[in-house]
Amino acid sequence: MSELKTKQTDADVIEFINTFANTEQKRKDSFELLKIMQAVSGFEPKMWGPTMIGFGSYHYKSDRSRQEGDWPLIGFSPRKAAISLYVYTGMPEHEYLLKDLGKFTMGKACIYVKKLSDINLDVLDKMMKETISFLNTRYGSLSS
Repeated sequence: MSELKTKQTDADVIEFINTFANTEQKRKDSFELLKIMQAVSGFEPKMWGPTMIGFGSYHYKSDRSRQEGDWPLIGFSPRKAAISLYVYTGMPEHEYLLKDLGKFTMGKACIYVKKLSDINLDVLDKMMKETISFLNTRYGSLSS
């Protein structure tokens, strides 16, 4: 079984944003997301791998394979093309949350937004809370 590449690191989150976010808008949005996600999750931001900022963590075991590991509850990455938001369970019962989110595209495990002003932050807030609640119910023992 292969080992997960995305693990929590001790890299500096602020330094990462200042060097990795490729536009002033992305830097501004990233610092706003830091505040929002920390307030919603109650956890400090930590780097996960070289390019992802995560808040809190949970330990999962896959139902379909022998893979297991730790993953952030919620997170984001200010990538070149868009900001990747890791805030959505992908579960059918949570699809209603996408309806009023705003302008975004979906990936396999994330939501892509060009800028924070394109989405409804109240809906984002609710989505993050639903995701954290779901993960807590399913996996329990959330940690920082």
